[in-house]
Formats: sequence, C-alpha cells, structure tokens
Amino acid sequence: MSAPLSGRTALVTGGARRVGAAIVRALHAAGANVLIHCHHSLEDAQTLARELQEARADSSAVAVADLLDCAALPRLIGAAEERFGALHLLVNNASSFYPTPLGRITLSDWEDLMGTNLRAPLFLAQAAAPLLARAGGSVVNIADIHAQRPLRDHLVYCAAKAGLIMLTRALARELAPAVRVNAIAPGSILWPESGMDEARKQRILERTPLGRHGEPEDIARAVLYLTAYAPFVTGQVLAVDGGRSIAW
Repeated sequence: MSAPLSGRTALVTGGARRVGAAIVRALHAAGANVLIHCHHSLEDAQTLARELQEARADSSAVAVADLLDCAALPRLIGAAEERFGALHLLVNNASSFYPTPLGRITLSDWEDLMGTNLRAPLFLAQAAAPLLARAGGSVVNIADIHAQRPLRDHLVYCAAKAGLIMLTRALARELAPAVRVNAIAPGSILWPESGMDEARKQRILERTPLGRHGEPEDIARAVLYLTAYAPFVTGQVLAVDGGRSIAW
C-alpha cells in the first residue's frame, strides 16, 4: 500500500526537529495526519507543519507543551482528538540528553531526565489509552541502546531509558490486546548538538560493525514498520544501531 496509514492520526512528541521531524515526515508520507508536539522549537514545528499542509491539506497541526508539566499531558492527547477526531499512534520521541557525572548529579537533573524520558511517556500513554484502544492503535517509544549498556557520565539518562524499556514491556501487557506497544533503541544516529570531539566519534564508529552512523530516516522507517507493518508485534525493542549492541 502506498499510504498504509491513510485516515490515521499520529502524535509525535519532539516532532519539530532532528529524528522527530524525520518520523513526522515518514508517517505523513504514509498517509497519516500528524500532530507535531514541541516545547521550545515552535518556529521549526510551524515550518514543518506548513510543508506537510502543502503536500496534503488539513493533515498537520502543532501543539506546544512542556512535558515536565504533568497537567499538560492529557491536554496534549486531547488536542489530537479535537483536531483530527481520533488518535491511532503515540510516538514518545522527545528526550533530554546531557551528562550527569556521579558526584555532581542534582535533583533538577533527575527531574528533567526522568521527566522527559520516562514520566511523560507513561502519563501520555495513560491519557491516550482509551483513544488508542478505540482505534486499535499503538505506542512507539524511542529508547536508546544505552538503556542496556551504560554510557559513561550519563547515569540518570541511562536509568531513565532503561525504565522506558521496562515501561514498554509492561504497557504492552497492560494494554493488550487492543493496543500494541513497542520501542526502538537507536545507536549513533545524529551526533549530540552539545558537540563531540572527532576522536570520540571515530571510536564509536570503530565499534559499529557497519562502520558508520545512521540517519534519522533509519529510525523513521523503523517507526513506520512497527506502526503499519507489524500487527503481530508487541512488547519488543528494535535496535537500530548498525550492529553496535552486538559488538560493544
């Protein structure tokens, strides 16, 4: 099918830029209507929404919300229903990422990293569950290969992503059979915006069997597979990492 998601609605958190924008474009190209969530990237989100609107009228919208504000999460789900009349797919993509070396971890670090990477996906899924069940929908959580293999100096982030993998499996049990829940564990896709020295990049690529980093579209295609082409898959974590997780 050229448009396997025709007539369906997706909400993608952190959908304005980088991997999130690639996911939004892939779902839209497959026929879905897309609600693009953002927090600080409103201009990018609006530009992306206009691009999608030009390709297909009335097929995209933008919602601004702080995912650390739990009261805003049900409203975000409600915005999808209000705009498009239903919700078929929730993609928990938004994520804070930065180092938290042991000995310098603050409560603010904990609240931010746990809040965006674990708490928000839980409460968004809880709020979305009735709509997703009615639609026979699914949830895709964007985890990380470092959920299972710790990244030095990123203790809180790794713990949050590990929790997200367990949340994926637990939600798959809780929401079955009406709703499928899966996760994707990316490896090196885009280098961090905070910067990384070339020597470290080279070390990572040397540990990756395919010898290169991936592209945002690799994650987007994995989301599309789990959403449109995997009706008998739930509770699974798909590594999209060039083989790095088997050759650490």
